[in-house]
Amino acid sequence: MPTTAIPLSDSSPFDAEWLDHVCKDLDQAGASLMELAAQWVSKPLAGLLAKTGEPLAEHSAAVVRILAELGTDAETRASALITVLPVANGATGAAASQDALRKAFGSEVVSLVQGTRALLRLGDMAGQANDNAANGSDQKEMQRKMLLAMAADLRIVLMRLASRLQSLRWHASSKTPYPPSLARETMELYTPLANRLGIWQLKWEMEDLAFRFQDPETYKTIAGQLEEKRVEREAFITAVVETLQGALTAAHIKAEVTGRPKHIYSIWNKMRIKNLQFNQLFDLRALRVIVEDERACYGVLALAHSLWTPVSNEFDDYISRPKANGYRSLHTVVADEEGRTFEIQIRTHEMHQFAEYGMAAHWLYKESGAKGGKVAAASGYDQKLAWMRQLLAWDKDGASGGEGEASATQAGEPAVARSAKKPPAAEAEEHIYVMTPQARVIELPVGATPVDFAYYLHTDLGHRCRGARVDGQMVPLLTRLATGQTVEIIAAKSGGPSRDWLNTQLGFLASPRSRAKVRAWFNAIELQQRISQGQAMVEKELQRLGKTAVNLEQLAQQLEFARADDLYVAVAKDEFSLRQIDYLFTPQKGRLADTADTAGAPEARVYQSGTASVVKTGKSGVLVVGVDSLMTQLARCCRPAPPDLIVGFVTRGRGVSIHRHDCASYEALAQRHPERLIDVDWGDTGEALYPVDISIHAQERDSLLRDVSEIFAKLRLNVVSVNTHSRRSLAHMVFTIEVKSGEQISKVLTALNELSGVSASRS
Repeated sequence: MPTTAIPLSDSSPFDAEWLDHVCKDLDQAGASLMELAAQWVSKPLAGLLAKTGEPLAEHSAAVVRILAELGTDAETRASALITVLPVANGATGAAASQDALRKAFGSEVVSLVQGTRALLRLGDMAGQANDNAANGSDQKEMQRKMLLAMAADLRIVLMRLASRLQSLRWHASSKTPYPPSLARETMELYTPLANRLGIWQLKWEMEDLAFRFQDPETYKTIAGQLEEKRVEREAFITAVVETLQGALTAAHIKAEVTGRPKHIYSIWNKMRIKNLQFNQLFDLRALRVIVEDERACYGVLALAHSLWTPVSNEFDDYISRPKANGYRSLHTVVADEEGRTFEIQIRTHEMHQFAEYGMAAHWLYKESGAKGGKVAAASGYDQKLAWMRQLLAWDKDGASGGEGEASATQAGEPAVARSAKKPPAAEAEEHIYVMTPQARVIELPVGATPVDFAYYLHTDLGHRCRGARVDGQMVPLLTRLATGQTVEIIAAKSGGPSRDWLNTQLGFLASPRSRAKVRAWFNAIELQQRISQGQAMVEKELQRLGKTAVNLEQLAQQLEFARADDLYVAVAKDEFSLRQIDYLFTPQKGRLADTADTAGAPEARVYQSGTASVVKTGKSGVLVVGVDSLMTQLARCCRPAPPDLIVGFVTRGRGVSIHRHDCASYEALAQRHPERLIDVDWGDTGEALYPVDISIHAQERDSLLRDVSEIFAKLRLNVVSVNTHSRRSLAHMVFTIEVKSGEQISKVLTALNELSGVSASRS
């Protein structure tokens, strides 16, 4: 392995010793790639400083050391060196630099470098964000998802974690103040990522260092309390280790027993979450036992419980029930004869490797039959993508404590194994993450356009959207957005959407939520047009009758409409005849007309019941008690149908209006005009059909209307009208269907409610 070919000064961080260290586990090709990368960056980085004052050459050399400890491949380590190089100005210079990199190192290194630089730009923009929404917990979660979504390769995320850890180390060793915003970003963005990847080695150190800069007083207090008892604690641990090691030797169990280091942030976090004092913590004294196989783990557990008294409710079996990020180990707390408690962690070498390095450990090692062996990272690329997709779907991180304090575990196998077994369709990414100019991260469906983005921000902004800039460049409104882009909407002062946006073939909208908002806008416009049309027709009829001074709201209520607008819409849709207004003002004329209209109708049958006569009208099938040949009509407000309990109200000029007994409109009429109430009941309805309104609430989805329509078709029910609208991705539909009896209503409601996410009821 060449280690002396780099002509560097003695002060260069890329010396032979460094090269030997970072290449010791690489093959000849990998070592050559690292040597070339060191030669490539040594002169350009000499004397350059980061914005924080850290020397870039020393930073990149230290980052590569961290990545080497994680067992990453040569391409990852070389990319970490090259990423910090200054980028050439201008498109021509950038292209030339990229071509030179590809020629020297290959396309894989170029891809890693480009991805890492994209994440650096995202971090800069998020750090400069000035809108309050970008600082919320939801936004931090969005940023984590966006960071992973932008990383086409998980190695890019590892490079960012290693770089952030080295920055923290440098500030701590040089005693240079660390920017509070970066310390907060480390705790909110980077340590949760390390936790999800299971890389405890990076997670604990980043947490401790960031906590040291965020809350130095608390950090010093806990550190001082640990130091006060350090000698006593170390003596206790040494004695316990000797006792356990002797017992294991006697039991012929091969094991490594050591004290487990304590982390100040995890101590503070446990005190905060469990509301404990420092001296109440169980695991300030802790052992770690590493054995050959799982069977030995449980043997050590039994042996430990025989030597000391186990503390109740302080045992966790993460071997049979691994954590969501794949962590496996046995945790138990025991007490000696003097009541002093200490924690014992028991795991195999493989479990320990994963606990320290997380998913990075799985890249380089996998089983190959009985032999096993080490394989290149690239050979597991498909599996890495499966891990990425699993990570993109994570839930919000809760309070993450120590290895024994993470969120609820999942039974069975690790999340990595579960995700690898998913079918390809289930693994497809469903969302993209784009940003506002203020660095607020927005989650949109794949294929979303600037119009979708505008509707997500605000409905009115979507209506007025006329153009968009993506990463500062003007683009057509049907441009498909990609993760990591910054979108700015150009809006008119007023106006509405285009009907073309609803044409799925044109591709202006990908989100059902956006399409629902556009449809709602046009429905509102159509409603206003109907109101204007109906109002003109009503006013014209009143002018013909010489009743121009009539209060239109009162007129609508007399005609059993809640508002005048409802009357106008009914008139415009030909659902209400203007003749009814004529009947209202000339009741005698109306009664004569009714008599004439019914002259050719089937003869009404009259039944005698004491002194009262009961008439069944041939058209409605309703029996009206006490009056002969009285006109009846079914009220539109509640649409009664057999066998509903019904009541009657004598209108002016339109006979008896039939309502359901629980109709709200009827109750209002009864309070105002109790003298007009009349008892009614159903007669023999025969084959008569009755219109009934069915109200449906459901989560909006593409096949919803089709599924509902199939129910009506299957039950052979005629749909008279449909009214739909959506709000916040929730659909509300009202279907007017014709039924013969209440049994048909029950059947259709039962069938509709069996649909997934659908709630149906009678209006």
